[in-house]
Amino acid sequence: MKVPLLDLKCQYATIKEEILRVTEEIFESQYFILGPWVESLEKDIAGYCSSRHAVGVSSGTDALLISLMAADIGPGDTVITSPYTFFATAGSIVRTGARPVFADIDPETYNISPENIERVIGAMTGEEKACLKAIIPVHLYGQCVDMEPILEIAEKHNLFVIEDAAQAIGAEYGKRRAGSMGHFGCFSFFPSKNLGAFGDGGVVTTNSDEWYEKLRKLRAHGSHPKYYHQIIGGNFRLDAIQAAVVSIKLKYLDQWTRGRQENADKYRMLFSEAGLDATTNLPIEKENRHIYNQFVIRLAEKRDALRLFLQNEKIGTEVYYPVPLHLQQCFSYLNYQEGDFPVSEYAAHHTLALPIYPELTDDQQRHVVEKIKAFYY
Repeated sequence: MKVPLLDLKCQYATIKEEILRVTEEIFESQYFILGPWVESLEKDIAGYCSSRHAVGVSSGTDALLISLMAADIGPGDTVITSPYTFFATAGSIVRTGARPVFADIDPETYNISPENIERVIGAMTGEEKACLKAIIPVHLYGQCVDMEPILEIAEKHNLFVIEDAAQAIGAEYGKRRAGSMGHFGCFSFFPSKNLGAFGDGGVVTTNSDEWYEKLRKLRAHGSHPKYYHQIIGGNFRLDAIQAAVVSIKLKYLDQWTRGRQENADKYRMLFSEAGLDATTNLPIEKENRHIYNQFVIRLAEKRDALRLFLQNEKIGTEVYYPVPLHLQQCFSYLNYQEGDFPVSEYAAHHTLALPIYPELTDDQQRHVVEKIKAFYY
């Protein structure tokens, strides 16, 4: 039985008529950049994320970059973030001319640890603390970071908080939505995300009228009105087609999220029935609403051999992320060493993402777990 890691064709089949109808409207209008579709999506996303404002941008990476630019972070500044995340988190920091500083993750959620952030800041000299400007917590795999202590740390040290919520739209911390707690919330509409476009796209949320206006200028080369440039920005504009696709999908997002959550519950039952409790550690739900952008298990041994075995059985998996950022060649100038962030390094060598998309069938899930059991026993 073939079980892909993700099957977007199944999703598309359920919304095909709506997609074709709205894209035809856009083709007829010939209005492709920003415009009413983007404005409508921004309003809906702001409401969904419990934020005052949202600004559509060209990608999740650009959402991070434009947020850093809005905070005037640049050469000589430092930003604390996780070493266990997609490259764009730290890459965006470096693109501003700033320097990333890493803090290790929580071993159960894989999210950055507030205690480790405190430890990193506590080890800084007075001069180093003066350069520290922001924290970027990453809501990894669909679950929020433990935000309250991070917000307290940020207030204590007068730091910006830029939430990397690329994998966490709709996730909750207490009664607060991902992207609504910091100064900025950054989301990705990459096609494989829970809320994906038909290409690149992203959005930044904020509760500040001031930051909202600045973000809108920055995404259009810093101009307002057109051809009058008060600041230097970039071309971070969102396409109307991508906005229209995401708007349609947003109506179904809670339904799809429930499907992912139900599949996570089924996995827990199946793994328990298979007697795999000692071999695999399943995702822990520490926060209020886990949206399961990924379902990541941690294996005591033979992760890579299992992945190859499942691949041969036509079962899709993925390793997020095989090399922590502090060990990436391009960041060697930061002078981190192997062993500096042991929890991140362990996760990189022992975790594996399984199929979790809402259209996954009971038979497919049972097949995945049966094959994992066959490999270990």
